[in-house]
Amino acid sequence: SLRPSMAAMAAPPPAEPPVPPGRRRLSLPAVEPLLFLATVSLGLQGPLATQYLWDRLGAEHGYSGRNSTDSSGCGDSNATADPLRQEVEALVSHWNLYINLGGFFISLFSVTLFGAWSDSVGRRPALILPAAGMALQTGIYLLVMYLELHVAFFLLGRILSGLTGDYNLILASCFSYVADTSERGARTFRVAILEACLGTAGMVASIGGGQWRKAQGYINPFWLAFAASLAATLYAAFFLRESVKQKKAAKLFTLSHYKAVFKLYTAPEHPSSRWKLALYSLAFFLIVTVHFGAKDIYVLYELGFPLCWASDLIGYGSAASYLAYLSSLVGLRLLQLCLEDTWVAEIGLISNIAGLVVISLATTTPLMFTGYGILFLSMAATPVIRSKLSKLVSETEQGALFASVACVEGLCSLVSTGVFNSLYPATLHFMRGFPFLFGAIILLIPAAILGWIQIWDSKHDYNHFQDASLSPTKD
Repeated sequence: SLRPSMAAMAAPPPAEPPVPPGRRRLSLPAVEPLLFLATVSLGLQGPLATQYLWDRLGAEHGYSGRNSTDSSGCGDSNATADPLRQEVEALVSHWNLYINLGGFFISLFSVTLFGAWSDSVGRRPALILPAAGMALQTGIYLLVMYLELHVAFFLLGRILSGLTGDYNLILASCFSYVADTSERGARTFRVAILEACLGTAGMVASIGGGQWRKAQGYINPFWLAFAASLAATLYAAFFLRESVKQKKAAKLFTLSHYKAVFKLYTAPEHPSSRWKLALYSLAFFLIVTVHFGAKDIYVLYELGFPLCWASDLIGYGSAASYLAYLSSLVGLRLLQLCLEDTWVAEIGLISNIAGLVVISLATTTPLMFTGYGILFLSMAATPVIRSKLSKLVSETEQGALFASVACVEGLCSLVSTGVFNSLYPATLHFMRGFPFLFGAIILLIPAAILGWIQIWDSKHDYNHFQDASLSPTKD
């Protein structure tokens, strides 16, 4: 008579709600510290590298007395027509184009390869490699500054970082990690938290980098960028636990990783998902392209006439642009209480468009910061789109999905660098802020796409409800 009781005692406890294969939801260290460290490194390098190119190329062309650290000669009306200054601006813009094209073109393929590979071997390898690559890039930048090597070595550093996946792979792996560990219903806000982490780190790096560069030059801030990249590598290697539960061996160099991404768009689980995936990806591509493109030329725009900002103001400007991540997180959370996610994204796009228009017309420092302020909800659209994309595929396809999103982000970087860094010097003679105005016009397209999909879904759901309510009558 005791056997049933003993069997019951030995039986396993009642099963918890099923967790999809390859996912853990409990007792995992946060991935946010790694993303914070990597973003601090990137946030220090970006504006400082552009200013270094400005100073270095300006000195080589006899413009060292009127560069970013000394605004004499910039604040008068003759500066805007100074052919030597325009030549330096064009050179810096072109070198930014070459450096970013080299890194982004390579990472466009490597990030897709490593991202899909991480579905099998786990997320940690796809976080360790790009963090180490960023540390290597920063080390090469330091060598260029110490030894006064040719600025073309910046391109070498970007290429090596691109081979390991670059910062885009860190982003893709972090979002995949969040998808592995988050509930479906809370994913939009969870993704927004991760994006807010980007803004916090970028803001800290921008303010600190600008003030530090003004006080001590370029070397010491770049040492901090190197240390942050190295710390991110060590965190991924020794502290971060794996989020993929069922790991398996997989070859790295195989076309199957690219096929897994391609399959999402050609053979989705639901027929209607195919065109939605394509349209959401197009909207995401346009939004991020404008974001990256505007970000690339903010520093050049602020250095030139009539703003003529010094490094401290450039740091504050970069911090103001990063602050949009935090304000968008708060706005997203509040607006979700009364609006569907799509309409929150539409409000974010309106904020983005209005801010870019104001910045394109900015001729004074207060007006420039007003434009940054209007961008306070500009980052609300991307977490909504990421979340909607993730809900269009099954739980076992999240890794391949974020690999495709990483591919789109790499393409965004490639296109934005080519378009905006080429457009800026080409339009200096008639409107210095034209690239920002161009970006605002482009953002009207994703606004129309998101609104049309939401209206179509609402009509489809209404028709489905009508059919369901009429079916008993027909019987």
